[in-house]
Amino acid sequence: MTSSSSPSPQRSRGENSNRNGEDSRPRFFDAKARSVCWAKADVVPGRHPDRWRKDAAGNIVCKRFSNCLGCLCFEYDHIVPFSKGGESVAENCQILQTRVNRLKSAKDHVDANKLKGYSCDVNFTDKELDIIEMAVYGDVIRPGNQCRCRTVAEMLGQYKSKDSMAACKLPYNEEAL
Repeated sequence: MTSSSSPSPQRSRGENSNRNGEDSRPRFFDAKARSVCWAKADVVPGRHPDRWRKDAAGNIVCKRFSNCLGCLCFEYDHIVPFSKGGESVAENCQILQTRVNRLKSAKDHVDANKLKGYSCDVNFTDKELDIIEMAVYGDVIRPGNQCRCRTVAEMLGQYKSKDSMAACKLPYNEEAL
C-alpha cells in the first residue's frame, strides 16, 4: 500500500496550528461528509439503507441513534485519528458503534476483528429490529417489498395513511382487535 492510498494525509500539529497554537482544522465531520460516510457503510440485508447500516466492525446501527450510548447507537469516527493528523473529511470517516468508537479511541488502522471484540454482544432478531424501527420511525419499510407496515395509529383506526403503498397484511384476524 502506498502512502497516497491512505484515507487522509497525516499532518503535524504545527502545520495546522494558528498563532495561538490551537488546531485550526475542523474537529467534526460536516453534513456532507456524514452523508457520504453513511452511504459507504455496508447495508443490512432486508433493511432500509437510509435507516440501517453496518459499522466497520459489522454491528447493526440505526441512523436515528447517532451520538448516543447503546448497542444500536453509532458515531462518525476518524479512521486516522484527529489527534494524529486525520482530517474531518468523508474519505477519513467510518461509522462505528459508540462503544467500539470509545474503546478504539485514538488508535488507527485497527483490525476489524479487534473492533468486533469491542462490540456490544447483542444480536437482534428481525422481529426485534422491526419493533425498534416501528418505535423510532412509526413504520417499517422493507426494500423490495411493495408494501409497508401499518403504524400503530393506523392499526387502531385512528389514522388513515395518505401513503400510496398498500399496508402489509398482518398475520392475525383484524376482527379480533
